[in-house]
Amino acid sequence: MTSTAPVVRTVGVPREVKTAEHRVAMTPDGVREFERHGIAVLVETGAGEGASITDDDYIAAGADIVPTAADAWAQEMVVKVKEPQPSEYGFLREDLTLFTYLHLAAYPGVAEALLASKATSVAYETVQMADGSLPLLAPMSEVAGRLAPQMGAHYLERHNGGRGVLMGGAPGVRPAKVVVLGAGNVGWNAAWIAAGMEAEVVLVDKNLDRLRFVDQIHRGRIMTAASNRGAIERAVADADLVIGAVLVAGGRAPVVVSEEMVKQMKPRSVIVDVAVDQGGCIATTRETSHDEPTYVAHDVVHYAVGNMPGAVPHTSTYALTNATLPYQLDVALHGAIGAARRDPAMAHGLNTVGGEYANAIVAESLGATAVDPLTSG
Repeated sequence: MTSTAPVVRTVGVPREVKTAEHRVAMTPDGVREFERHGIAVLVETGAGEGASITDDDYIAAGADIVPTAADAWAQEMVVKVKEPQPSEYGFLREDLTLFTYLHLAAYPGVAEALLASKATSVAYETVQMADGSLPLLAPMSEVAGRLAPQMGAHYLERHNGGRGVLMGGAPGVRPAKVVVLGAGNVGWNAAWIAAGMEAEVVLVDKNLDRLRFVDQIHRGRIMTAASNRGAIERAVADADLVIGAVLVAGGRAPVVVSEEMVKQMKPRSVIVDVAVDQGGCIATTRETSHDEPTYVAHDVVHYAVGNMPGAVPHTSTYALTNATLPYQLDVALHGAIGAARRDPAMAHGLNTVGGEYANAIVAESLGATAVDPLTSG
């Protein structure tokens, strides 16, 4: 419990409007924690339906159900899952604190709207610990990583456009060859699940210590390769499924697979670019939606849905909110600037304040400069 009154008195939880996004930013347990501190939570009606959480569940936890998005957005602080969509830009305002996934490097239009509104925005994906870990990105990275081989297996089926290859092969028949680019949370989880499906898995990363860790854990079941252009060219050309899992915290993902490499891939092979919400790590990637998840380029099936965990909203909502709740509560109790002063990890989370960028990496990725809100007032 805190001995001082909270800075934020009301928190809004709007229903997500991004295409086929069914997650919600707070569970009933989260509501109870906020209510315990005297902070009212106003949830837009139906916000939790996609995650199998009813309005009655929220009411039982102490929330107020409000009829419209405008009512939820009218609160002092708003918590969401995905970045504001164009239809929500009008809700942004100077006295609002917004806490959600933003991925501004990939969505410059959202950045422009936040700057124009002078809203204070905090991004889950840039909250960063001293060791470089990203505690609020990790749970969704784990979910997306585990989903990637599942989606890849689906689209490798011939009737879904693929080569007609079974991930685990069959007795006397070679399994699918899966190449995972990046050994962070997304890549490691993707490689783990693909190996569990009995595929032949190659995990590529430039961090040899990370590859040693994976090799020790999986005892050679997942093959590892040091990342360089030649190694990637050879691996991608021989792959049935390529999973892109390269991340630069706050910045745009580097392109590690060129269009020429894609042209050299097997006909009807599959790419799943999980890095798409940071711009994608494959040259031919463009963002898709759950409604239209794939397209074909150079005879290769591309799956590039920007909110992959939205496909399993019940699981991903609880995984996300388990991680975000303490940080959301800290912002509500102390304000975004106060929370950032208390916790250096939260200082990295600040993306925009008063019409200025507050994260140097985000700003640089957008060709701008950032201010330090902790020293500039």
